[in-house]
Amino acid sequence: MLVPTCTIRRIGSALSLPALAAVLVAFAAFQPALAQGTHLWTQSRIDEFEKGTPQGIALTSDGHLREAPALSEVLTTPSTFVWSVAADKSGIVYVGTASPATVLRVGPDGKPFTLFETKDLSVQVVRLGPDGALYAATLPSGKVYRLKADASAKQDESSATVVFDAAKLDAKSAEKTDAKSHYIWDLTFDSAGRLYIAVGGPGAVYRVDPAKKVQQPEVFFKSDEQHIRTLAWDAKGNLIAGSDGSGLVYRIDPQGKGYVLFEAPRREITAVAVGANGTIYAASVGDKSHNPLPPLPVQGIGIGTITVMQPGSLPGVNASASAPEGTDIFALVEGQAPRKLWTGKNEIVYALALRPDGLLALTGNRGHVLQIADDGTYADVAHLEAQQGLTLAVSPGAEGAKSVLIGTGNTGKLFRLDSATGKHEYSSDVLDTGALARFGRIEVAPGSTGYELWTRSGNVEQPVRGWSDWQPLKDGAVASPAGRFLQWKAVLHAGGSVGTVGVNYLPVNAAPAVDELVVVPGARVNPQNQPGGQQQPISITFPSPTPNVVTTFDSAANAPLQATKDRTAIAVRWAAHDDNGDELTFALYLRGDGEHVWRLLKDGITEKAYSFDAALIPDGGYQVKVVATDAPSHTPGDALTGGRESERFEVDTTPPVITGLKADAVKGDSPHVTFDAEDAASPIAHAEYSLDAAPWQYIEPVGGLSDSKHEHYEIRLPAADVAGGAVEHLITVRVYDRHDNIGVAKTVIDPRAK
Repeated sequence: MLVPTCTIRRIGSALSLPALAAVLVAFAAFQPALAQGTHLWTQSRIDEFEKGTPQGIALTSDGHLREAPALSEVLTTPSTFVWSVAADKSGIVYVGTASPATVLRVGPDGKPFTLFETKDLSVQVVRLGPDGALYAATLPSGKVYRLKADASAKQDESSATVVFDAAKLDAKSAEKTDAKSHYIWDLTFDSAGRLYIAVGGPGAVYRVDPAKKVQQPEVFFKSDEQHIRTLAWDAKGNLIAGSDGSGLVYRIDPQGKGYVLFEAPRREITAVAVGANGTIYAASVGDKSHNPLPPLPVQGIGIGTITVMQPGSLPGVNASASAPEGTDIFALVEGQAPRKLWTGKNEIVYALALRPDGLLALTGNRGHVLQIADDGTYADVAHLEAQQGLTLAVSPGAEGAKSVLIGTGNTGKLFRLDSATGKHEYSSDVLDTGALARFGRIEVAPGSTGYELWTRSGNVEQPVRGWSDWQPLKDGAVASPAGRFLQWKAVLHAGGSVGTVGVNYLPVNAAPAVDELVVVPGARVNPQNQPGGQQQPISITFPSPTPNVVTTFDSAANAPLQATKDRTAIAVRWAAHDDNGDELTFALYLRGDGEHVWRLLKDGITEKAYSFDAALIPDGGYQVKVVATDAPSHTPGDALTGGRESERFEVDTTPPVITGLKADAVKGDSPHVTFDAEDAASPIAHAEYSLDAAPWQYIEPVGGLSDSKHEHYEIRLPAADVAGGAVEHLITVRVYDRHDNIGVAKTVIDPRAK
């Protein structure tokens, strides 16, 4: 196969970013063919930067590193999931958890207090009401509790006030159901302080006025969808609701009249948010072609095992399953067609929140926080130390500076994302050069500003095990010592930005190695490993590896090699590798028994097999040596070689000689045939005779063992075989040596002779 090659020259600082990107794309396309010379390892796309470790760094969709809000861990809860977060202006945070199900109150000092505990499976939603109370919705009982937010003692189901009970609504409803589980997915308050409750099974929105002494929930909006998943308000006092089933976004007016603004191509709207300009953002997930609602067994506290049917996004969270085919986020502007703002093929967005600097999207399956602009560009601004991100809440903060609170699952943690000063560092993925390498200049895309670059190197993959310390660049070049592995780190200052980063390195040349070598006399390698037609096929394989010895060459090179049986040829096969990936050529040498000089048979071989004619060399014992060189990939002074010698093998192309063949015939008696067989190079293998061209008959030498270069044979033919009218009989003998060379002789028997 012809492999294209290219030469990468050093890119000067005056090279434009488009030109740099073009060179890097070309380099990536041809990199497998490059083994010699200076290499350039680059990171230029967001998916490449995602392999590194950011701290206070935003990874932008156009391939830049920029400053990001600082992410700090506030609390690790005893629960597996944090499903909901709310905060007041004084900086106190309320956290709804599951497994176990509690409401925690977290003060500005980060210390938690268990405000509420329930035997339910989950506290699905917590919201602060205009009346100063905290409202908590539980699952699967489907209740909403009013809690004293500033209580000094823990509250439970007996001491908290129930303002909504889905089970009682079932009992009073004319449409009786056998539902054992009730779903409350979201809570919100209108300007009059009334509570709106999004439920599922079936989907509806209930309204409750907490100010009244007697709570009488009313159906504010009823849907034919399976669930109403999320709620938000627009500036005109309309309730925006997202559904699970058909992926609908409703606008519900103050009288409860619903209008479908948008039907998503996916089945579930997991989150909605409304911007200051009236733009509605909706995150949609799930495949409409099938119902992703399998029974989910869950275990509550103090109750038996139950089965809960949850919307499509939630089984994936609880079971840590693969995400259902990504997420689409749409922007809905009145009077305009719906616009797909962002698509994530692997991310599942569970929550949206708006900040002045853009839309925030929390990915549940990767624990990333994305900031998405109105033009669809985005930045990955935070990576959470948890398996799933579940909820977002924008808080005024203790001092009026808006921050974002984040709840996670597996494990249940609370994070804060704000503009506080902190580290703005990015550590790259680890470069594996494949062998010991020297490192040169680091090239950074023009326009990058406000940064420092550091590097460290080592000879084991994990940086924590015996690597060099971080060192700044020296005159733009890597100051770290030579090694197999390298990592770079960017430290951003205020307003800093870094684009494409390329590291030049030169692998220290390593000698090639011939890993295996086999010689098969009597075989010829077929061209391009094709079958040999009518000739008997032979598979040439390497011996099995010795136990506890790791084979260094590619396993694909160990597959059987097709050859054909040919006693006039000798086949040689070998396996070789080069740690630098250099192009190799091979030379084949031959040395006979008692000789001291290796004689060249063939040079410049590019394949790893070769056949030559055995008749070109005298019979005897020999060895073959294969020498590999990486000269095609290096200047003559830098090329290295490596070789391997074969085990001794024998060449024997001369047939054995038959002497003294005679037949003593006596009239009326059995003829007596004798002869000798001798081979100059190898022992006699076996002999046969044929009488009057009849089938060949096997014969043993005198003594029975055929283990010598000289054997004597005696045959007593049955008298009946030579009796009759024939005047004379023809006897033919043939003898094989161990290399299948054949000697043939004949004589005549006359039974009438006296």
